[in-house]
Amino acid sequence: MVEGLAELWEAVMDDEPAEARELVSEGVDPWRPLYGGWSPGRLSLAGPTPDLFTRPAGERGLTEEEFATVREGRRLVAALGTFHHDGTGLACVSGIDAQEAVRRLAATPAGPEDLDELLEDPYALDMDESLHIVGVTTVPGGCVVTQPWGYAPQMPGVLTTLSAGTYAYGLYANPKSGNQGSIARDGHIEGSDLHPGGAPDRDDTPEEVLASYLYRYNAVAYACAYAGLRPTDARAVTGPPDVWVELPRRDYWAISRRGPAAPR
Repeated sequence: MVEGLAELWEAVMDDEPAEARELVSEGVDPWRPLYGGWSPGRLSLAGPTPDLFTRPAGERGLTEEEFATVREGRRLVAALGTFHHDGTGLACVSGIDAQEAVRRLAATPAGPEDLDELLEDPYALDMDESLHIVGVTTVPGGCVVTQPWGYAPQMPGVLTTLSAGTYAYGLYANPKSGNQGSIARDGHIEGSDLHPGGAPDRDDTPEEVLASYLYRYNAVAYACAYAGLRPTDARAVTGPPDVWVELPRRDYWAISRRGPAAPR
């Protein structure tokens, strides 16, 4: 790797224009590609300082599709806002609404008395009981299954069931070890132990690198964007959801690669 290029990349990722300009003044080429075909210079075009570097003649800018992705990224981050999400589990599901998600999960309405007790202090109840209660909300582009106190929406058996004929991104904001992501597509777990909101990997696609930049340090927005969801606020994540439901008693961890078929 060219000396200083990684540092320049980090300066762009962290929105530190002064440091980035200093590195360029020392001879680092901002237009040298590093991750997924993106150079620090081209990536900066998607950020708050698109005029950070002088773009050489012939150096391509953002495509119309990338501009649209950037605009939606800014809108989504602003719409979700800032909130505490440690301990929250999510399943962001593309193309189905809350009613269909509930049907696929064979879930039933949560009892009002148990629900009131749970919402008052979710950590006071036995985990075997609290983990079976999830919220489900329809949003533009699909739906969100949420559990502000646990990881149930990201359990393999939940994700594989929800993703039949579509795809979903699961997230658990583990208070001890950080954000944990997983991907399910058409009933299969495609990826696990992912790090939404973190730095890109060397084998990431151009689209994944751009998403890593737009949603850096924002795992919830990353999960929503991956599934093509366009929520207008954080209610689908923080509640109250459209409906609170109780999941059937099953071993949702034993289903590691393919979940049960969605009910017909």
